[in-house]
Amino acid sequence: MARTFSVEILTPERVLFSSDQVISLTVPAWEGSLGIMASHAPMVAALRIGVITIRLADGDDVRVSTAGGFIEVADNKAIILCDVAELDEEIDVERAQRALQRALERLRNFQDPTIDRERARKAKERAMARLKAAGVI
Repeated sequence: MARTFSVEILTPERVLFSSDQVISLTVPAWEGSLGIMASHAPMVAALRIGVITIRLADGDDVRVSTAGGFIEVADNKAIILCDVAELDEEIDVERAQRALQRALERLRNFQDPTIDRERARKAKERAMARLKAAGVI
């Protein structure tokens, strides 16, 4: 039987996810994708826009779309703090697809000086993360 550890994902509104039956956790850190398992060394890392993947002891995977945040790992527990995060089952796929199309349209219109390209790029990344977490792409 695989060893487990605890994971909590917190947003300003709620505890998005909490389980002590996690086998592995993958997070999109700024340094690259980080994999975490039971008895991981203590650490703190900044997260970027992407998908958090949680593998549970029962074999289920939970995916969470995040717009960034922080993770702290210590004492066989990972705490993830995010301003914005969504569980895979809560994602409105049609809305995310529309957001992706809007962002792509803004990025294609490179002649327009009124378009904030960095904002459009981040909107594209957030929409893609939501679609990946939902299993669409």
